[in-house]
Amino acid sequence: MPRRVLQGTVVSDKCDKTVTVLVERRVMHPIYKKYIRTSKKYAAHDETNAHKVGEVVSIIESRPISKSKRWTVVEETALEAEKSK
Repeated sequence: MPRRVLQGTVVSDKCDKTVTVLVERRVMHPIYKKYIRTSKKYAAHDETNAHKVGEVVSIIESRPISKSKRWTVVEETALEAEKSK
């Protein structure tokens, strides 16, 4: 089974080797048929503490690393990499 990959914004980098990533999705309301934004925060493993608040990163599903960490940061997305140049 393939691993899920999500894209989101880093909202916290205070923990050692961990970043908190906010992932937003658009979901259609079942009754009103309007699109609403839902968001969820994921704790992701960042081995080198390379990512800072505000960066857009991709995270991938992984084995449980701790009680709350089941995701690993893959890379900073190409869009943000071009902006930083």
